[in-house]
Amino acid sequence: MNLQKLVIRGLMKLPEGALLRMSGGEPLSIDGRVIDPRVQLLAVQGAKAPSLTTLDPVAARAAAAQGLALLDDAPRANVAIDEVVMPGPGGRLAARLYRPKHAAGPLPGLVYFHMGGCVIGDLDTCETFCSILAGSANCAVLSVDYRLAPEHKFPAAVDDALAAYKWAEENTSSFGMEAGRIGVGGDSAGGYLSAVVAQQMKAEGGPAPACQLLIYPVTDMEAQGGSMESCSEVYPLTADIMQWFIDHYIDKPEDKKDLRASPLKAEDLSGLPPAIVVTAGFDPLRDQGAAYADRLKAADVPVTYRCYDRLAHAFTAMSGTVPAAKRACEEIAADVKAALHSSA
Repeated sequence: MNLQKLVIRGLMKLPEGALLRMSGGEPLSIDGRVIDPRVQLLAVQGAKAPSLTTLDPVAARAAAAQGLALLDDAPRANVAIDEVVMPGPGGRLAARLYRPKHAAGPLPGLVYFHMGGCVIGDLDTCETFCSILAGSANCAVLSVDYRLAPEHKFPAAVDDALAAYKWAEENTSSFGMEAGRIGVGGDSAGGYLSAVVAQQMKAEGGPAPACQLLIYPVTDMEAQGGSMESCSEVYPLTADIMQWFIDHYIDKPEDKKDLRASPLKAEDLSGLPPAIVVTAGFDPLRDQGAAYADRLKAADVPVTYRCYDRLAHAFTAMSGTVPAAKRACEEIAADVKAALHSSA
């Protein structure tokens, strides 16, 4: 563990009063919610670094990876991690398979897509969280390194996500997954991709995911107002950074209306798989995630909805520094276990 990480871990162990004094003295409150003081301190420190919007995508990927590595916990020791390669629309896709070490036979599976606005992020971004899912939900997790923009514009990420899910469905024995019990999931961009995969499989009449795990998902590329406005300056995802992601990912303005870019715009959400929808109180994407959960419920889709009011975007990568984020990750894993192990 490097010195910078040690310093951050040490600071996060201070009493909440001390953390607040280091963060300006007053707790941040938005929309009736009060932020976790550890997240507030991270926001104050993060504001000192250049915004991703000032960087080119390659530099932004490196900066984000370095920052998240300081906050996340180590992967679970009771989970085996193996590198995987699968075919994809643009060539071979790298992936990473997580399985509990004690597992003797096929397990329910989850095809997982990492966060990053379809511009940044990779398999390392969600390694710890994927290990939590595999260990605590007792499932096999296949994390997919889909193509990123601007090198690969919309709908390349969608095409890769669909191909990965279909490949997992067709090759269950290769991954130790149980046929008929394979879900899709992801955080932020990964949540968006998971929602689209569920909709596309319904449209194609293919095998539906056993469940869809949508953690602070993007559901409408044209969303305005609400939390997009009230949380527009909240660490680590500001409205400007979100627009930066969209500008790199979307090639033509009309593409934002495509259901593969904005799944919330779908007229009929009936018949979709059971959903676990998770949002964060201090996140520009909070309201569009909640709106998607409401639309699913209205269409009689079984929905488990959680909003972690005191946390911010990307908390799934903060389990090493924010105890509330670690607890949230475990709760989400418990929801996934219930969904996958009860599916027929």
